Amino acid sequence: MKRIKLFFAAIICLFTVNTICMAHDRQIPPEQLPAAAKTFIQKHFPGKTITKAEIDTEFMRTRYEVDLNDGTEINFNKDGSFDKVDCHTAPVPAAIIPAAIQKYVKTNFPGAMIVKIDKERYGYEIELSNNLDLKFNNKGTFLSCDD
Repeated sequence: MKRIKLFFAAIICLFTVNTICMAHDRQIPPEQLPAAAKTFIQKHFPGKTITKAEIDTEFMRTRYEVDLNDGTEINFNKDGSFDKVDCHTAPVPAAIIPAAIQKYVKTNFPGAMIVKIDKERYGYEIELSNNLDLKFNNKGTFLSCDD
């Protein structure tokens, strides 16, 4: 009897943890994006349209994932601030890249474009058009390079 109770308790725990941790992605109309996210897209990607918008709810975290008609992918936090912009082969709008990072790239990688910027806890990770990944702290100081 004790084993049966323990078995059922374990099953219930596994089910509960799985339900809590499982991400819930669902497509939403672009109108349901936070106002700040819509403003960001209009300001930095004028003339582009949203082809897909999703809300991604995880345990204690909500994000929005947006695809534009030119292939750009943008992730926003719950408040509508950008978390990641991936333009793939086109340059990321300069206005969203900290000046210190722009200067470092221009000086050390002339001719390379920043095609992706990703905010991390320690700062920023960017990808260049030459496939190099650079890491910077929150003040824009260079930390490391991965190829």
